[in-house]
Amino acid sequence: MNGPTRAMILAAGLGTRMRPLTHDTPKPLVKVAGRALIDHAIDRLVDAGVKTIVVNVHYFADKLRDHLAKRDNVEIRISDETDAILGTGGGIVRALPNFEGEPFFLHNSDSIWAEGYGRALERLKARWNSDTMDSLLLMAPLVTAMGYEGRGDFLMDAEGHLSSVPEGLLSPFAYPGAAIIHPRLFDDAPRGAFPLLQLWERAIEQKRLFGVRLDGVWMHVGTPDAVKEAETFLADLAPA
Repeated sequence: MNGPTRAMILAAGLGTRMRPLTHDTPKPLVKVAGRALIDHAIDRLVDAGVKTIVVNVHYFADKLRDHLAKRDNVEIRISDETDAILGTGGGIVRALPNFEGEPFFLHNSDSIWAEGYGRALERLKARWNSDTMDSLLLMAPLVTAMGYEGRGDFLMDAEGHLSSVPEGLLSPFAYPGAAIIHPRLFDDAPRGAFPLLQLWERAIEQKRLFGVRLDGVWMHVGTPDAVKEAETFLADLAPA
């Protein structure tokens, strides 16, 4: 299997932590190193062989539509959530018909990383197993993460099984917003708005949630300060 050729980018959030940059623009259009955040995500997905990308929209939806209409190297489909914010889980449920039962990439619009050894999405493709997995998540080591202030998102064992972090403990890994998902994860999913984590917790119980370590530096670009930090880091990486 060559991996998914379809993807979804989550882009419907209000971007409240990114204010004042999001007073008059959606967060996915905030620029980092001269490019909109969502273009960083699209470029990475296209490089991984994705041909069709679904983008959910809500906040300043028209501005996102106009921007995405300029992309000519990939098919962009809009999943309209202007009637209501559906959360990460509900937003994907609305977009599911676009994937026709096939596994797809999921990518947050505010996640950037500098590759280390190999390419992260290619590593996801190589590890993906539709028979044993409902989701395969990229996992970023906290020791190299930038802009992240949590206590880690999941524990990961030697075989890649993910589990929840017990109360009072820390995890060395955070979820940087990139994954492969099988649509069956959403069988019997709730209606309306709900978080994707709710279904991942069910997959954990069934031992069908897995992770792959990111070999690189993840930048969670969620605030104006994080934008500046990411731009400084990327400028230092650029060839002289």
